[in-house]
Formats: sequence, structure tokens, C-alpha cells
Amino acid sequence: MISRRNIRVKVMQTLYTVDSASGDTKPGEPAVILKSKIEQSRNLFTYLVFFLMEVARYAETDSRQKASKHLPTEGDLNINTKISGNSILWKTIENKSFNIVLKEMFFENLIDIDLLKKIYNELAQTENYKDYIETLSREKKSEKKILEFIFTQLMLPNENFISHIEELFINWDDDAELMHTLVLNYLNKFEGYTFTEILSKEKTDFAQDLLKTVIEKEPFTLELIKPKLNNWDADRIAALDLIILQMGVCEFLFFETIPTKVTINEYIDIAKAYSTIQSGQFINGLLDNIHKVLTAENKINKKTFKNSTL
Repeated sequence: MISRRNIRVKVMQTLYTVDSASGDTKPGEPAVILKSKIEQSRNLFTYLVFFLMEVARYAETDSRQKASKHLPTEGDLNINTKISGNSILWKTIENKSFNIVLKEMFFENLIDIDLLKKIYNELAQTENYKDYIETLSREKKSEKKILEFIFTQLMLPNENFISHIEELFINWDDDAELMHTLVLNYLNKFEGYTFTEILSKEKTDFAQDLLKTVIEKEPFTLELIKPKLNNWDADRIAALDLIILQMGVCEFLFFETIPTKVTINEYIDIAKAYSTIQSGQFINGLLDNIHKVLTAENKINKKTFKNSTL
């Protein structure tokens, strides 16, 4: 599942898109933009899993093609296709939600067959693959390990594969680290996975509430922020920094189960990754200052729940 930090980033990007748009946005448009960004991540994740599974399934295609040669060799007639029966592969193929996304996005038409073949051929030459097919048993650990190897050692380091992904998904740069985690998590816990819902209800509510709160409370949060800018002109600081500050203040005041320390640390890291070189230090100083003032005025009220998430 997408983490809360990823959700914050997507809300931030949505707010920036709205802020950069010429003219007023239509009612409900920000929510539509946010939903689209989340769906982009879902589609990218599903395609990565799809490509991975197709690499494994290519063993069958390779076997058929070599066996149908005019004069096949003994090796051509005896290709080991164990990987095409990988238990995780078949659980994925049988997953209804997986097939819904495949058909919805026409992924079978997008795949680069030549690239797929090259990655499979590279796989077939590795010692990891040879060890895998020489073992008769289908232990869960080995089934997962070979797919992890394909994804982390053959797909992600392949410049042609990354170029292929970048052409299809504009969100790759933003989501690359997230996708690495999601795919590996999927291989660990693939049973009953729902590809059509990449966010839990709790996280969906958090995303929607954060977006709505920042938009609705903008005049109020800016009143708190602008006096703390000292010699900074609010119109001259990075637009993204101002959005990040508003998000942080909203979490301080209106999201009572999120610890203030978590809020500050999260937005410092986001500022470092997505804004200017100085933004991390700038956000740190401003949010810390605002937090102290609000705490002194007894305006921050947090609740602690045993099972609350950050």
C-alpha cells in the first residue's frame, strides 16, 4: 500500500497543480486531480507486476519457438519451463482485480516484446536461474526469490527497461522508490491482493481530508504563516514551500492523531526532495516556530490512540 508520505506528496502535487492553474478551478476538480495521481501509481505498480510475470511466462514462448525450428537441437527440445509455473505467477494471473486493471489499461498492447525477450534471455544465463530450475520442489521462498531477482537485478538496473517505463508513466520519477517497495511487498504477501484499490479506506480518507482542509483553511493558515516569514516576502518564497507550510499547519491543528514531530519531519524530507536546496532548513525553521507559538497558545490538541497511524 502507498505510505502516508507518498499521500502527502500527491496532495502537495495536487495543490501545486491547482495553484499553478490559470483561472479558478471548478468545484471538486482538486479531488479529481488527486484521484488521478493515485490511479497513476496504481497503474504503474500493476504494469511492473505484469511485466515481471510476463518475463517468467516467456519460458513457455521460448520453449515453443525453439522446438518449432526446422532442425531443433536436443537442447531446443528440452528447455526447462519450471518458472512459467511459478506459484506466485499463477496466483497473480488468477487474481480478478489484476485482470480488471490489465483490461482497463490495455497493458498487453503496451508491453515491449523485444525488451521482454532480452530480459528473459539474460535471466536464462544467470546462475540464480540455473539453480532455480534444477530444483524440483516449489518452495515458497525460492518461488519468491527468483521473481525478486528478476525485478531487482534484471529489470530495474536495465536502462532500456527504465526508458520504456518512463515513456509509459509520467509518474515514474516520483514513484520509483515507492514502486520498489510495493513490488517486493507484493511478492511477500500476494494472497488476496486487490490491485483496483491501492489505498485502504483509512488512507483514502486521509488523502481527501488533507486536500480539502488545506484548501478550505488557506486564508487562516496564511494568516499564521506570513507573520513568521520575517524578512521573507510571501510572494517571493517558493510556491511549493508555501504549500508545504500550509499542509504542516493543517496537520498541527486539524489532524489530532498525527504527532507534531512526525508532521515536521515528514515535511522537511518532502521539501528537501521536491523543492529548493534551502527548503528543508526553511521548512524546519518555520514549522518549528509556528509549532511553538501554537503550543504556547494551547491551540494544538492531539489525541493518542493505541492503533493510530502516522
